[in-house]
Amino acid sequence: MSSRIQTLVQLTDGLVRHLDDRAARSGTSRSAVIRELLEEALSDERRTEISRRLVEGYTREPQSEGRDAWGDLDAWSEVNTRRNLAALAAEEGAEEW
Repeated sequence: MSSRIQTLVQLTDGLVRHLDDRAARSGTSRSAVIRELLEEALSDERRTEISRRLVEGYTREPQSEGRDAWGDLDAWSEVNTRRNLAALAAEEGAEEW
């Protein structure tokens, strides 16, 4: 388990009521609810940043018609699909596709 550091947070009466209600419903402590909510918020923030970076990368370097540093991926997929179908047909003694 990671170490825990106690910190003081000032909340309004309304937030404390909501916090206590949620803690009671989940059968846990205020601290556990606060940790859970913070972890959720920070995870959401991280996912948003990752999505932003992906969009930025594809905007900067758009994907093009199956061609990339390794060649024409569409043509590679077509050739390998035909080879696999022919191998399956040969195994089953059927006609080639």
